[in-house]
Amino acid sequence: MRIYVTGYGVISSIGENVEETLLALKSEKTGIKQGRKPYTERFKVGEISWTNQELIERFGLTQNASRTALLGMIAAKEAFGEHELSSEVRTGLISGTSVGGMDVSEIAYKDYLKDESDDLNVYKNHSSGTTSEQIAQELGIRGYINTISTACSSAANSIMLGARMLLSGQLDRVVVGGTDGLSQFTIAGFRSLMIFDEEWCRPFDETRKGINLGEGAAFLVLETEETMRKTGKKPLAVLSGWANASDAYHQTASSPEGYGATLAMKSALKVAGLNPADIDYINAHGTATPNNDLSESHGIKTVFGSSVPPFSSTKSYTGHTLAASGGIEAVFAILALNKGILLPNLNFSQAIEETGLIPVKNYSEGHTIKHILSNSFGFGGNNSSIILSAV
Repeated sequence: MRIYVTGYGVISSIGENVEETLLALKSEKTGIKQGRKPYTERFKVGEISWTNQELIERFGLTQNASRTALLGMIAAKEAFGEHELSSEVRTGLISGTSVGGMDVSEIAYKDYLKDESDDLNVYKNHSSGTTSEQIAQELGIRGYINTISTACSSAANSIMLGARMLLSGQLDRVVVGGTDGLSQFTIAGFRSLMIFDEEWCRPFDETRKGINLGEGAAFLVLETEETMRKTGKKPLAVLSGWANASDAYHQTASSPEGYGATLAMKSALKVAGLNPADIDYINAHGTATPNNDLSESHGIKTVFGSSVPPFSSTKSYTGHTLAASGGIEAVFAILALNKGILLPNLNFSQAIEETGLIPVKNYSEGHTIKHILSNSFGFGGNNSSIILSAV
């Protein structure tokens, strides 16, 4: 049984929908700028300019929720688009997040400490699971709803779980992806790890120093061929492979040798029934931290040997959107498949000395692309790879 993508939606610092996102990718326009909020103004971040209230009004949302939930609603609504709910098509939603409703609860807690207010209802938005329920409510989905929180591989793992739910016959159609909004908690947490770069991030560059954080959301709609006969939808891509692997090397760092990355990529290829030579482009995890990029580079070289396909990290466009990154980059991969484009690794100038790998430096068109590997590697060695293929 094949798994098809029949819808996609995205919002990030480079665009509020798929069309805007494609234009930004083509123009090599980064969304990473100096932060505007009090807790981001010291850093370069991929912020979305609209406030929560502006997001509600601009996109006609029906709920007042956390930023994570609102961004998820916007991307999920675009993905679901003209899909219709039906009793004949069992539809579920699986959303990945790591921040959840932290942005509203941290404000409420500060107000409480200052004796300004103490509205316990605000904290109902805090739970990661609540964000998924609110996104599902916006779409009218009342069946299977689940939340994945495996750090930066969350969206990729939600895509993988969605595929398995379809293969096992538990669902006919599923909306999958991830969402994360920026919060003071997120900024402080990553600052404590000392992996911020005060300049623009430089994935896979010898001079890389760390990440630029970002926010956003992206979702895909997955269906089987049998379901498409009922819904009449046409496929955008095939989800041909997926895998999750853990190297359990460290709480936050990846193994220097890239063991987990290697296992995830090899396993995804096995599920897809493909050889390394079949991959035409890799959308790498590429966070621009010294540890991640070296580890992933070793993994790529182990899997692909001397024939590494074109690869790049698009986090130099959006910043690292954490749990949303695997969903956002899956949308980028589908655009690359269908438009025949290679996406550049912005800000690259010098290859990592230990591996010598050189990513795609400039946007280009006219390529024949049949299979794309997209990597999402999370804290704790939670490594996931998915493969998207042309229809």
